[in-house]
Amino acid sequence: MEDKQPTRILITRLSHIGDCILTLPVLSAIRQQYPKAFIAWAVESPSQELLRHHPDLDEIIMIPKGWMTKPKCWSQVAKNLRSFKFDIAIDPQGITKSALLGWISGAKTRIGGRGRWGRELSPVLNNRLVETRTSHVVDRSMELLTAVGVEPEHLEARQLDLPLCEQAVKTINSWLAKADVSEPFTVINPGGSWASKRWEMERYGAVASYLKRQYRIQSVVVWASDEEREMANVIHQVDPQASLIAPATSLTELAALANRSAFFIGGDTGPLHLAVASGTPCVGLYGTTRPEESGAYGSQHTAIQKWYQSGSCRERRSAENDAMRDIQTSDVTEACDEMISQLGLNLQSVA
Repeated sequence: MEDKQPTRILITRLSHIGDCILTLPVLSAIRQQYPKAFIAWAVESPSQELLRHHPDLDEIIMIPKGWMTKPKCWSQVAKNLRSFKFDIAIDPQGITKSALLGWISGAKTRIGGRGRWGRELSPVLNNRLVETRTSHVVDRSMELLTAVGVEPEHLEARQLDLPLCEQAVKTINSWLAKADVSEPFTVINPGGSWASKRWEMERYGAVASYLKRQYRIQSVVVWASDEEREMANVIHQVDPQASLIAPATSLTELAALANRSAFFIGGDTGPLHLAVASGTPCVGLYGTTRPEESGAYGSQHTAIQKWYQSGSCRERRSAENDAMRDIQTSDVTEACDEMISQLGLNLQSVA
């Protein structure tokens, strides 16, 4: 690849909001190295909502969920991908369905991971394999770009940067004003795609109460489903003066809300990584995942983990949340104390 020759590049990172956010540095590094390239991203819903406003992306290619099991859908996906005439496909996800998209796209060069991070049939479907040496998914994904000649100075730019949607910012600012939310405030996210990633709701409520009573910091509890709405209710009822329940938010509105907050508290799930990409420091709670592999990216964040629930992905997904329950309320309040000091909020304890 030469910088003078625009190239057609496909990124196949399909699912999970957090994983898509953690792949954003790959997109930015390619654009910096090859400013004239045509870059597309194959993605499943709802992550396209976040990518829609990114200035480095030329095309979003929507992939229907379950497409591999539907012959008619398979044909439509293949026809659509081939119409773009991709030269290169980059597979940061490293599983069969992501690598298969690169293969059926007709891209001659298909880049993926080797070894532990090249899972299922991806090492067979990808034809240029990179032995990644780093732990965090951001760093591993960036290592793949060495196979397409991305220069070291561009590989070093690994900040998560998600442009905010102007309309979403207006919507959130309006709600904060109407709800009379005073700054600084925190955002608490109790949900998680795996039940094993969730902390105890009463403990979140106790943390919110501590922040209110100790620092006069209010918390806004966010949610994304009826189940999570009930979780938010439990947190709120612990100390109704300490927290507010956010309205239903889109992903772009959640990003805008996180951006306005002083810091974010929650487990290893999409909203945490969305907060990181919005420029917000995070207190992350980890049980069935390792923060050094998939935690909030950057030195400004705090990770809390008592022990790691090991096993295969399927085993950890279906596990009890024992590793999360071993995190005590005091562990999180102490981390909040440190975060408040780190941010220099100049809040005097009222105790």
